Amino acid sequence: MATDIWAGIPSHFLNVELGEFVVMPNHFHGIISIKVGARHAVPQEEGAIERFGKPVSGSLPTILRSFKSATTKAFHEFSGHSEERLWQQSYYEHVIRNEREYRAIYDYILANPMNWEQDEEFFQSSLIARGSIGRARHAVPLRPSRMVTF
Repeated sequence: MATDIWAGIPSHFLNVELGEFVVMPNHFHGIISIKVGARHAVPQEEGAIERFGKPVSGSLPTILRSFKSATTKAFHEFSGHSEERLWQQSYYEHVIRNEREYRAIYDYILANPMNWEQDEEFFQSSLIARGSIGRARHAVPLRPSRMVTF
């Protein structure tokens, strides 16, 4: 579900190219590239700053808000649990500035599934699955902890 919605982002935002990504049981990592038309640094236009209730078309916050909204809607339709919160409010982003940073983040994303069993939340979720401890909430929320743009 999240994979299909992620893959569809460029059809909704023509200025976006997607890189490596992984959907984990409790979070999401992905590389997103936002293409801009300028060849040199240009002053930001007045009103182009993202504000509550005033989204900037094609901006990272707008793209992620759309992704979170679409995955939440699909999850609620699939599960029938319309009250469950799927995402945390914020996200982490990092601007990739060179090939070395890109490679490190790319490798991190690829290795993340292999490191899941060492994650503290893996231990907690396995105890919940075995019934060893009770659930504090309906589910562990998915949260993008590394959305990067360059």
